[in-house]
Amino acid sequence: MLTLHLNLSICLKLRPLLRFIGTKTQIGLRNEKETIDEKPLPQLTESKLMEEMGTPKTGRPRIDPKETSIVLFPGQGTQYVGMASRLMHFPEARRIFKLANEVLGYDLLKLCLEGPREKLNRTEYAQLAVMVSSLAALEQLREERPKAIESCVATAGFSLGEFTSLVFAGSLPFDKALKLVQVRANAMQVACDQIPGGMAMVLYGPDSNIGTACVKAQQWCVDKGIENPHCGVAIYMYPHCKVVAGNVEALEYLEKNSNAYKIRRIKRLPVNGAFHTPLMDSAVAPFIKALETIKLEDPLIHVYSNIDGKPYRNAAGIIRKLPKHIVRPVKWEQTLHEMYERKQDTNFPRTFECGSGKGLIGILEKVNAKAANSAFSVEA
Repeated sequence: MLTLHLNLSICLKLRPLLRFIGTKTQIGLRNEKETIDEKPLPQLTESKLMEEMGTPKTGRPRIDPKETSIVLFPGQGTQYVGMASRLMHFPEARRIFKLANEVLGYDLLKLCLEGPREKLNRTEYAQLAVMVSSLAALEQLREERPKAIESCVATAGFSLGEFTSLVFAGSLPFDKALKLVQVRANAMQVACDQIPGGMAMVLYGPDSNIGTACVKAQQWCVDKGIENPHCGVAIYMYPHCKVVAGNVEALEYLEKNSNAYKIRRIKRLPVNGAFHTPLMDSAVAPFIKALETIKLEDPLIHVYSNIDGKPYRNAAGIIRKLPKHIVRPVKWEQTLHEMYERKQDTNFPRTFECGSGKGLIGILEKVNAKAANSAFSVEA
């Protein structure tokens, strides 16, 4: 029987980074309004972290930022039949899928390789397929460019990809992460089945009225007799691009009235639910119940949260924010600004997108073109 706790070399190779990040303070966060006796960790952007590395006060050797790395992970919607096929000649990638199959009780790899597409695209399978494929892609990166793993200073994941980041950073054991994502995905699929919803990418200009359009779309649903409808921003993608989510009827209203609100383009996404909105509220309780059974660790490197774009301070912060992840917007544009903030003429770290597709590098190009110049894709 293979061990189900993640003993992958990925996380083990991160431990030397602790000498650069410094000693981690344990903070007992019980809820958002309680005071904290201990001094909180400073909010460090990666640029400030780099400044700490090599100052005379610390006595550490100065590290050129371009000799460090950031790893990004994609989210649901990037899955496709045949994913992970190019990774199968890496033994550790095969091992990850073997572990996943044992934990889940079905052949996830076969589903990734052979489909059917309709099944793979369902939330309860797509999320697991994307996460495991991303971790398998990390093994290719480790084999081909081990320094990218050893010198990693930060990680972030788009929506579901945040769970992959937490596994990579040593906060969430692999087998527990699989079960947790399985509970999350199943609960979200139930919410999707209960309330027909969807998501649409919206391109707009300075003269567009996205906020007004969403308010009117929601009111239109109320007038049609739909109970507790929603329409609003679910993902902040990049400048002049957001993903709007809500009831199917609300999205139909936006599509029919896009010209009135000066929306440049609106395109429905291939998902069957209004993720990251209050329409997913029923999925929160099952997720919290599952989360309470897991012992999380403080991350070994910075993991940036989709909730506010800032790095988690410790395991308590992760536990507090992850349930909100289901019903709150993904602030991806804000996350990229926070991660890649630099003084002028400062080098950027190398960025590696590990998983299916190259979408995150494409978004980075629109948010920070200079940082994207040193970005690479490791496709699943």
